[in-house]
Amino acid sequence: MADDLHYKTITEISGLIRDKELSPVEVTEAQLTRIESLDGRLRSYATVMAEEAMDQARAAESEIAAGAWRGPLHGIPVAVKDLCFTRGVVTMGGSSIFADQIPDYDATVVSRFNDAGAVLLGKLNMTEGAMGGYNPNLQYPENPWAEGHWPGASSSGSGAATAAGLAYGTLGSDTGGSIRFPAAVCGTVGLKPTWGRVSRYGVMALAESLDHVGPLTRSAVDAGIVLQAISGLDPNDPTSLPAPVPDMTQRAADGVKGIRIGWDEEYASSDMDDDYTRAVADGVRVMEQLGAEIVQVKMPERLREYMDAWPVICSCEAAAAHAETYPSRADEYGAWFRGWLESGASHTGADYARAQAVRAACNGELRLTMQGVDVLALPGSPNSAGEVTSEDMYGPIPADRDPWWSRYTVPYDYAGLPTISLPCGLDEDGLPVSLQFAGHHLSEPLLVQVGSAFEGATEWHDLHPPGW
Repeated sequence: MADDLHYKTITEISGLIRDKELSPVEVTEAQLTRIESLDGRLRSYATVMAEEAMDQARAAESEIAAGAWRGPLHGIPVAVKDLCFTRGVVTMGGSSIFADQIPDYDATVVSRFNDAGAVLLGKLNMTEGAMGGYNPNLQYPENPWAEGHWPGASSSGSGAATAAGLAYGTLGSDTGGSIRFPAAVCGTVGLKPTWGRVSRYGVMALAESLDHVGPLTRSAVDAGIVLQAISGLDPNDPTSLPAPVPDMTQRAADGVKGIRIGWDEEYASSDMDDDYTRAVADGVRVMEQLGAEIVQVKMPERLREYMDAWPVICSCEAAAAHAETYPSRADEYGAWFRGWLESGASHTGADYARAQAVRAACNGELRLTMQGVDVLALPGSPNSAGEVTSEDMYGPIPADRDPWWSRYTVPYDYAGLPTISLPCGLDEDGLPVSLQFAGHHLSEPLLVQVGSAFEGATEWHDLHPPGW
C-alpha cells in the first residue's frame, strides 16, 4: 500500500479496484485505520460505521471478482454529513436533541450510494441544524490545514475528512454556502448542484427552499462522479427535477476554448484580502490562457440589500423545520442555533413575504448579469480560514454578523444555480483559497469540464494539509 493511497482520487482508486490491482477490503481497512489513528485529533466523524463499512467492502469485492463491476464508485469508501438519514445509524444533524434518532430508512442519497456500490465509512460532524454554531454537547472538527482555525461552516466535517484523506468523497449540504465554505478553507473541490438536481428526501432540513446536497472531493471529475450517482428524479421528493441525468464527466477533457466566463473584478475583490484577490484573478487569467473568453459583467447594484433577506428566509424556514422541538426543547439547543430559531420565530409572515420578494428580484438581476456568458468566475469564499476558539464555535450568534459576508454564496442558493469551487492558491499564511464558477441551471457537466481544465493547468488541487 502506497503511503499516499489515502490522497488518491476516486478516479485513480476506482481504476485500481476495477482492474483488481487493489481490493475494496484493503482500501476500506486502510481508511478505517487512518480514521482511528487521526480522527481523535481532527474530529471530522460523528459516527464511524466500521462494521457496516467492512460488510459493504466484502460484498463489493465479491461482486467485482465475479465480473459485476457497477461503476466508478464501486468499492470506494465515502462518508456523508450527519443530516443524511442512514438506516439503523444515529443521525443527529449536529444537535444532541437528536442523539437518539435512529432512522428506519435511508435518505435517497444514501440509497444511491448503496446502489453505486460505494462503501459508507460513517457520518460526518457538522454545525447544529446545519447553521453557524455547534451544539456544546458535541464535537466540532479542526481544519486540517491549521488547528484552531475555522473548518468552514456546517459541512465542516465533510471538508476536513476529504482534505485529510479520511474519505475519498463526502456529501455536504449548502443553504448559504456550506459546501463552498468548507471546500474553500480546507482546500477541496465542492460542487453545489442545481436546486432539485439531488433529492433531499431523508435529509434533515435547515431551509427547504434553499437547501442543496452535493459532493466534496479532491478533483472536479470526482465531484462529477459522485454527483451523477446521487442525482435524479425521486418520487419521494416532489421538488426533485425530472430532467435526465447526463454523463457528468463526458466533457471533462474538452478544455475551455471558446467558453465565455463572466468576470466582475470589483465584485471579486471588494472587502477581500489582497493575496486572496490576486489568487482568484490569476485563476481567471489561467482560464483565458487556456482559450476561454473573459467577458466583463456587472453584478446587481443592490446586492448588499439583497443579502439582507437571506437571514429572514433561512431563519423562518428553520423555525418551521424544527417546530416539533422548538420552542418545546429550546434549552437543549446550543446558543447559536437557539438564537437563529428565536429570530425565525419572531418574524411575521409579512417579513417572510418581503424577503422572498427581495430574493426574486436578486434572481432576476442575476439572470440579466449571466446573459451571454456560460459561467461566472468569483471567489469561493470571502476569506481564508481565520483563527477560532471554542467560545466562537459554541457561543451565540456574533453581534457583528454581516449578511454581506455571504455575497459569494447566497445569490446562487437564492437562484438554485450550480457552482463548483476549486483550490486556486495559498494565502500569505499558507492556507487554501478558492476560485468558484457559477453556471446556469443544470450545467453541472460544463462546471466539471471547466474545473478539470483549471486543474490540468495548475497544481493547487494536488496540495494536501501538512502533518496528516
